[in-house]
Amino acid sequence: MLISIKNSDFVGACSSVLCMLHCMLSPILFMSQTQTVNISIEIPFLWQSVNYIFLFISMIAVYFSIKNSTKLFVKILLAISWLSLSFLIINEGLEGFHFPEIYTYISASLLSIFHIYNLKYCTCNEEDECCVH
Repeated sequence: MLISIKNSDFVGACSSVLCMLHCMLSPILFMSQTQTVNISIEIPFLWQSVNYIFLFISMIAVYFSIKNSTKLFVKILLAISWLSLSFLIINEGLEGFHFPEIYTYISASLLSIFHIYNLKYCTCNEEDECCVH
């Protein structure tokens, strides 16, 4: 399997960081291309679909991280941060309500932070012995 239980937090944190970079670099990329390409207000389909690819990867990572975590509050925070990030990304894709981009960055940052916290403090060390705090 591409994402295993052992590395789901690492994959989830990397996916969240890459998602943030994608969101931050999108305006810069489109602004830099206005000199060479006709100005268009539409975002290319392939570029926008990257949002959903990151969302799908992070969903799988959150699922396995929740399954492997030893702390209930981390499980809940991982789920809430993923749900808020997915809501914001899907809302943006459907052009629903307008929310400032900072909320998307905050959600992705929190998801990364919770994955890193879970990786460091809330995972089992051995298959037989789990560190429950």
